[in-house]
Amino acid sequence: MEKRRVNRLRPGGVRFLMIDIQEKLLPHICDHAEIRENSLRLLAAARLLDIPVVYTEQYPKGIGRTDEKIARAIPEGATRFEKMSFSCLDSPGFVDYCGLGDTSLVNVVWGIEAHICLMSTVMDMIERDLPTAVVIDASGSRRRENRDAALDAMRLAGVLAIPTESVVYQLLEISGTDMFKAMLPFFK
Repeated sequence: MEKRRVNRLRPGGVRFLMIDIQEKLLPHICDHAEIRENSLRLLAAARLLDIPVVYTEQYPKGIGRTDEKIARAIPEGATRFEKMSFSCLDSPGFVDYCGLGDTSLVNVVWGIEAHICLMSTVMDMIERDLPTAVVIDASGSRRRENRDAALDAMRLAGVLAIPTESVVYQLLEISGTDMFKAMLPFFK
């Protein structure tokens, strides 16, 4: 069976997965302010476009909960999952609990650290033929070269790797609509 390649994101055809953007780790991540702002943009788009959101927290007792500002922006009804494994898919019950076995939706993934939990998760998704896209400017590591190496590896594995603006504008599809106007302030 040929693997499904993601070429474009479509409204109604995506799920967002935000990985481990936690209060004790985020301040140590390279470009953390940009990652926070882009996460807020993505979560605003999720609320506006009714996109399902799953978010994870790696060992929250030690690393803390999701960054407070980001946590306030998470849409009502989002699915939260605590984990200990680096790959979300290695966490018992994650795939079933979060509905990630559904291959009809593209998993739009971002988070930290890019070269550890994000990359492990994305590589497992590819292995399971789950359509996956990575948001490059909402993902990071403590060292920029680690993030860049992880993004290169994911691209080579066939993942669509695009910036936040591309994700949102592909999902909005056209300008001039009320939804477009609602998202415009997030990019000014």
